[in-house]
Amino acid sequence: MSIFEKWKQGLQWMKIQDKIGEPPWEYDFLYNLPEREYPKYLKKIFKYRTGEDLPLKREHGELVIDKNRCKTFNQKIQWIKLYGITDLMSNCADKANVRDFVRDCIGSEYLKPVLQVVRSEESGVRNNNLNFSLSTLNPPLFDKIDFEKLPDSFVIKCAHGCKWHYIIRDKKDFLNNKRLFDIVKRNITGWLEQEFFPYEGFELQYRKMEPKLLIEPFMKENRLIEVYCFNGIPKVFADIHLDKGVRICTYNEDFSY
Repeated sequence: MSIFEKWKQGLQWMKIQDKIGEPPWEYDFLYNLPEREYPKYLKKIFKYRTGEDLPLKREHGELVIDKNRCKTFNQKIQWIKLYGITDLMSNCADKANVRDFVRDCIGSEYLKPVLQVVRSEESGVRNNNLNFSLSTLNPPLFDKIDFEKLPDSFVIKCAHGCKWHYIIRDKKDFLNNKRLFDIVKRNITGWLEQEFFPYEGFELQYRKMEPKLLIEPFMKENRLIEVYCFNGIPKVFADIHLDKGVRICTYNEDFSY
């Protein structure tokens, strides 16, 4: 599809969705939105997902999120997503780069082991705002995975997004199952050719992030604890049970609901 055809398709989607007024929208539509349209569509996405309103105002003729009228935690996060992203946030959102940050802060003993990091020889091109497509690489990134050196079970993750991963529980079965292998390859290749930032309502820390694959051992824990800090102080704890589906219990700093 030519650039003009994509642009035309984007305009058609814009007209349709303006009429409908509700997400979800297609990736290409959100990806190709002009940045000045982000507050308008983020307001719709936010309302659709939380039921809350996102206060907007006009500033120099354009819609922006009204920071002074953002009262809830969720509303303030939306403001940060569009106007408060720092280089550190982007670096920590990258599943590979964040390891250096953790190592420098508290030591490498707190890091999960990594089996392989697969990246293009033109690494960093997206951060340099150059025109670049992983689909033009020869071989493609997925084909550079050295399966022979991997253990019987492992996880393949795209380092530039969230929930873009596959758990391989049995390497032999995976490599011998052509249909499954092709599905995993096709989906991972598709993720590598996209940016994650439009999917969750313009999480701009993911924009222009270098796509690469992170391969880790499959950790079989049935329970995880997540700690959420505010200004460096632990305030919220999430107790995640993975034995039968996913059950999440949240606690405050006193470990009460």
